[in-house]
Amino acid sequence: MWLQIRMYLLLGVMFAIVYSVAVVFLPGGSFLVYGVLASVMLLIQYLIGPRMIKWSMGIRYVTPEEAPELHQMVDELSRAAGIKKPKIGISNKPIPNAFAYGTFLSGGHVGVTEQIMGLLTRPELRAVLAHEISHLKNRDVAVITALSVIPTIMWYIAWSMIWSRGGRDRGNQVMIGVVAFILYFVTNLLVLYGSRIREYYADQGAVKLGSAPHDMATALYKLVYGSAKVPHDTLKQMEGQKAFFLNDPSRARNELNELKQIDTDMSGTIDLDELLAVRSKKVSISTGDKMMEIMSTHPNMLKRIKHLSTLT
Repeated sequence: MWLQIRMYLLLGVMFAIVYSVAVVFLPGGSFLVYGVLASVMLLIQYLIGPRMIKWSMGIRYVTPEEAPELHQMVDELSRAAGIKKPKIGISNKPIPNAFAYGTFLSGGHVGVTEQIMGLLTRPELRAVLAHEISHLKNRDVAVITALSVIPTIMWYIAWSMIWSRGGRDRGNQVMIGVVAFILYFVTNLLVLYGSRIREYYADQGAVKLGSAPHDMATALYKLVYGSAKVPHDTLKQMEGQKAFFLNDPSRARNELNELKQIDTDMSGTIDLDELLAVRSKKVSISTGDKMMEIMSTHPNMLKRIKHLSTLT
């Protein structure tokens, strides 16, 4: 319930910012132009996104004969979630992870990398797939895309006002541009916040689809461990794609150290007892990691697993 309230509050704040800019700073006609331009750009991105993701992630779609266990799990989860079975693909990216994407035209797609299938047990892999199916069920990609229109509008306003030739109103235009640039930064942070909320939602959705919270927690832990072993240069090449992943690979090494607070027996897994212990335990997150989370599409993994502990 608290996640839902936070998302509604976020939508309210974003609407208030748009309304204030439209009323206080800009004539209605000019704001409409910026809004239409930003919406068209994001609509094009939304529509061609699936093809771009397929290409950039090196995805090969697989048949039930090629990957029977994968298809069986996705089929069961899709029926449980009440959505159409998505297309299933395997990515050649050299990192253990999974992702979901799609539009109302292309339908849903679920992708896994080759490494994740050898890293996770069947219950853990099912939990990961349930997480991705929950993203499709929640249609949260469309929500984040819609929210992304607002910082895009602010960017267009800032750019046009600051660099316009103007006239006698040049000073006012620059002021509007500076304010719009500040709002671009603020609304971009709010979009990132919305992205982090949707990850909590998808974790919760995986539990609702029958996955044990400790299986989801262990899967996340293993993905952090697997990401931490990937060479830095390889991670840099995937910087633009990490928003699609289950975790943020670029933060994996820091998060791995933090997760030692939970894996008390150093087994490489998070069992039910360890997860239950987290519920009442005060976890320690460094100031640097707190700042990194603000600029990230994913929640801090320690906080995310602590949230899972409340679902047991």
